[in-house]
Amino acid sequence: MIMIMSQELDSLFKGLPGRKCAFGAGSTVFTHGDPVRLVHFVREGAIHLERRQENGAALILQRACPGAILAEASVYSGRYHCDARAEIDSVTWTVARRDLRRRLEEGPGDGLIWARHLATEVQRARLHAEILSLKTVRGRLSAWIAWNGELPEKGQWRRVADEIGVRAEALYRELAKPKGTLERLR
Repeated sequence: MIMIMSQELDSLFKGLPGRKCAFGAGSTVFTHGDPVRLVHFVREGAIHLERRQENGAALILQRACPGAILAEASVYSGRYHCDARAEIDSVTWTVARRDLRRRLEEGPGDGLIWARHLATEVQRARLHAEILSLKTVRGRLSAWIAWNGELPEKGQWRRVADEIGVRAEALYRELAKPKGTLERLR
């Protein structure tokens, strides 16, 4: 399904004038309040759509990986409502927002592809909200593993903490519990 959706989304961008943009790890793609002029289709890497909390922690709203559209709701907004930052070295294909909107308005088949994509993203957002509603680090981690299959390598655990809305130290403590605890989470 993901590969099919990626191919379908790729077809939305095909033939539209655009350009490749490269972002180094940690670099800003756009910030809250910037005017929306471009739509980013992620080709390589991972870009986080995030909102800063009062305590300074980042709440990750989207982890856009290859085949994803970054902040697709911005197609219908004048300004970005969040920040976007490259988690790792990343490459996007960008098209003008007005060109994509024109394509969606003119082609009923393209509109259907867009609607399916948005429905999938709503499902992902609801699952993410469900994970964030869980009260314990253990519960959130267990749900994250059920959704993603397995933990990434140790150097990526901070990203998992951000995605599940906990401090990295709390996640590390949960992962440091006696052997077998993590297996019970799976």
